[in-house]
Amino acid sequence: MRPFRGALFGRRARLRWLHLILGGALFMPYWLVGTVILAPLSDGQPMFSSGLATQLGAYAVGLPLAAVTALFPLARPMSVAAARALCGVAADRFADGPARGRDAKTRTAGWFTLHVGTGALVSGASLAVPPFAVSLMALPFSSALRDSEFGRFWGLDQVWLIWAGIPAGLSMLVALAAVAAATGAFLARQAPSLLGPSPADRLAAAERRAAELAVRNRLARELHDSVGHALSAVTLQASAARRVLDSDVEFVREALAAIEETTRRTVGELDSVLGLLRRGEDEGDLAGPGLDALDALVRGAGPRVALTVTGALDRVPEPVSREAYRIVQEGLTNAARYACGAPVTGRLALDDDELEITMENPMPAGAPVARPDGGRGLLGVQERARLLGGTAEAGPADGVWRLTARLPLAGAR
Repeated sequence: MRPFRGALFGRRARLRWLHLILGGALFMPYWLVGTVILAPLSDGQPMFSSGLATQLGAYAVGLPLAAVTALFPLARPMSVAAARALCGVAADRFADGPARGRDAKTRTAGWFTLHVGTGALVSGASLAVPPFAVSLMALPFSSALRDSEFGRFWGLDQVWLIWAGIPAGLSMLVALAAVAAATGAFLARQAPSLLGPSPADRLAAAERRAAELAVRNRLARELHDSVGHALSAVTLQASAARRVLDSDVEFVREALAAIEETTRRTVGELDSVLGLLRRGEDEGDLAGPGLDALDALVRGAGPRVALTVTGALDRVPEPVSREAYRIVQEGLTNAARYACGAPVTGRLALDDDELEITMENPMPAGAPVARPDGGRGLLGVQERARLLGGTAEAGPADGVWRLTARLPLAGAR
């Protein structure tokens, strides 16, 4: 008994009934237009007092009018919003945004017509059946009602007929609830197929997810390179300063100055990236340091770094300059982590079409300790180069660890 009662009068059934009532309200303008169109056929009767045939004719005229208006793109977002809230269908089964393309618009028009058409019928029944059913159930208790036009119409001249109004009225109310519940369930089953995403919608959603993933990957690379390099550089400088604390005060002073400069620069970069995360902006707004900041980067890495530049770096396009800076930074980070203070050599060679970056440091005496996740630095370097149409590779060569990246200047476009 409880499942039956829940199916007819539970929260989901009530929400779906409300959805049908909303459809009936939306259909009213179309029905009024249909009534006006058919007014010449009503034999001069008032518009709202015409016969049942005229009312059904107005209903039939209103349905195609509703279908035509639902072809507009914004009809789908409104229909989806109502169906998500009231139909009891999982939200991810609906399409987002206006309907684009013939297929999406046709399916939306079909849904809207089905919604307002069934909603008009259920709404009409919801307005007419309850008063009629209550009147039937009140017959045994009201002599005035029995003597009225309503009682005389039914010819209630026998007592059992009068008392039969009670079960008849209850049956009508239950039947109305059953029809509304069945109609609401039918609409809920049709909603995903008519308001669900089309292949074009799925492609657009996949493109949005890919764009969002690219932005997150870009921000992750920036955080990894900036913070990872800073921590490695600070660790190296602090370690070196600790070893010569009592014998070389000048070196300690220089190391502390390098630590201060590195941390100040990194805090600025970190604020920039975190600001983008808070604002949710796209990667086109992500501006980081470029090759003009190489001197500060090298100073922060310590005195054992030698960087040679061939060509005028000021003519390197800004996007290539930013990625080149991060690649050099990652090379210095790897050297600080694995070369154990050995000299690091860097070369930047610029010609008319390409910027070549080479970072070298001696191989460590023992195998470096593997990071639990395998590290992301070299993968980030390859991604940066690939985004610009270039290449990057790293590995042992001629007794040293060599990182080489070639970045075409045309990659800035």
